[in-house]
Amino acid sequence: MSNAIPPELTPSTVPAAPVDVYAAERETAEKLLAGRARIETELAKVIVGQREVIEQILLALLAGGHCLITGAPGLAKTLLVKSIAQVFHLEFRRIQFTPDLMPADITGTEILQDAEGGRKLTFVRGPVFGNMILADEINRTPPKTQAALLEAMQEHQVTAAGVRHALAEPFFVLATQNPIEMEGTYPLPEAQLDRFMFNVVVDYLPEADEVRVVQRTTAGRPAPIEPLFTGEDVLRFHELVRKVPVAEEMVRYAVQLASASRPHQPNTPDFVNEWVSWGAGTRAGQFLVLGAKARALIQGRAHVTVEDIQALAAPILRHRILLNYRAEAEGVKVEDVIKRLVAGIKAPVTA
Repeated sequence: MSNAIPPELTPSTVPAAPVDVYAAERETAEKLLAGRARIETELAKVIVGQREVIEQILLALLAGGHCLITGAPGLAKTLLVKSIAQVFHLEFRRIQFTPDLMPADITGTEILQDAEGGRKLTFVRGPVFGNMILADEINRTPPKTQAALLEAMQEHQVTAAGVRHALAEPFFVLATQNPIEMEGTYPLPEAQLDRFMFNVVVDYLPEADEVRVVQRTTAGRPAPIEPLFTGEDVLRFHELVRKVPVAEEMVRYAVQLASASRPHQPNTPDFVNEWVSWGAGTRAGQFLVLGAKARALIQGRAHVTVEDIQALAAPILRHRILLNYRAEAEGVKVEDVIKRLVAGIKAPVTA
């Protein structure tokens, strides 16, 4: 694929690639920036609206993080994940989580096979061995089976009978879940929630967009999605994101946002002590900085700003802050707490 910016993309839709910071990686940066608008064009063939949702999933992909996608059934969560896998030309595997799903159904199992000299145990790989794993309705299966993904998400490996089996790179888990109030759901343990970089909320579409969806899906088949990148490109994007410079005061601001959500600490706001029973850990600060780097990169900037961190506060913190009974009784939502944190923590002044 050519790395030149296609003529149909105007300068207003494609930001200029950073010049000085990415001197050694200029080609990779230009390829990503040139492909940004084309990604939206390809996804628009099957997805209507949801621009913020798409951007957050792309940021997680570029940063190498996993994504939890929350929304009611029928909002095209599965279609969106599959379409993104097609755009990046990644091996897509879908696992339907059900109450009777077992851990071995995800990771794989050893079976007895005939071989020369007798029989031997052979490991048969499960569906987790792919590039982009869709854990569909992950909260419809008990915690024991949910935990089968923990090692894969953190270590990018599966251990069976004491043998380590490395997963293919790049490796992403995008898990969809139904709202916890719905029938037949099991809350994800906090340890597993913390491994997801973003919790992306998919809401109902505005009426105009919903009309377009109904018109499209009741007419002809959509045009096929064209792959724009490869797995090797994605790995290069990961390296590029980590090289985006970030000032120490920005890192400190991200850490302060995360630490302010922890109740009964020296600098915790009163409303957190009143409403929160458990706050965000160190991973929150790490993901705020890493996600901000990815956001700066796709916008063609060579540095992280306060706006980058604030824009990602909700998807990064909403599944890491556990409200107490008092907050629930008073009708306080986790988004309300996050908004007050962003408004209350003093942001660094930039030139």
